[in-house]
Amino acid sequence: MAILDLFDYEKALVPLNKFYDLHTGGSRRPVFFDIDRTRPELRVLDRNFAAIREEVAAILPKKEGLPSYHELDAAQYPISARVDPEKSWKIFYLHAMGETPAANAALCPKTTALLEGLPGLFQAFFSILEAGKSVPAHEGPYRGYLRYHLGLVVPEEDPPSIRIKDEHYTWSEGESILFDDSWNHEVFNHCPRDRVILIVDIRRPMPFPFDAANRVAQSVMRQVYGKGILKKLA
Repeated sequence: MAILDLFDYEKALVPLNKFYDLHTGGSRRPVFFDIDRTRPELRVLDRNFAAIREEVAAILPKKEGLPSYHELDAAQYPISARVDPEKSWKIFYLHAMGETPAANAALCPKTTALLEGLPGLFQAFFSILEAGKSVPAHEGPYRGYLRYHLGLVVPEEDPPSIRIKDEHYTWSEGESILFDDSWNHEVFNHCPRDRVILIVDIRRPMPFPFDAANRVAQSVMRQVYGKGILKKLA
């Protein structure tokens, strides 16, 4: 993390995750979620796929100048830099725990506006995975959000796929999924061209008092994580 080290960060989230599991079901919690039933507001991104793809297409020619994931978030080093280190996993942040990078927003005004209309937004970024770059098995540290993927640029030849727990999904352009990022997952990628998706983390719908605790935690993360990301992008 930008301020806390990885050990302290994950340690701090353990009791929160255990608390949330009183609602989520813990080891019985779902892997995938129905977007229309869980977070239907995310469909605005699906409907605006063409506009979002157009904005990311304008960024891709300059991708070499974009930061790698672990350069913005040191906690991602094991999954971003250790496997296939000669290949890159580039990130273009659009929203980080309440903080919006002004320069990035200026390059993607339509996508930024769409994201700012989503209640409970944790973070959002374009994930640019270089051809042949895979992501090793890992688990998201926090149960308080669900993760949305929208395929933007996905090669038809040998398209990359993701395993989440014991389920598999292959990305395709214009298609989206919503899943629990805290399950063990990994990306298999042998495709000949870069894969680009929009990743959005949105607050997990939970009743009181779980939702109240999650909102407080999100506010703290803005100070610890969001502002740290913003400084690195400045």
